Amino acid sequence: MTKYYTVTTPETGKDGKTRFPKVGVAFPQSEGSKSVMTIQLFATPVNGELVLFEPKADIDDGQVTE
Repeated sequence: MTKYYTVTTPETGKDGKTRFPKVGVAFPQSEGSKSVMTIQLFATPVNGELVLFEPKADIDDGQVTE
């Protein structure tokens, strides 16, 4: 089970491609908790849409990247 999720928001670039910049992180709560997830936002998405991804491990230095 993933210990956290990367919170992103979709943005369409001038080239028409959709990108997902990181705007926060989400932590699943433990089994039996009244809430399902805690979400911490570093930025407020102007489009009001959030997309959660499992983090990807970077091959070069072991850091988590999107």
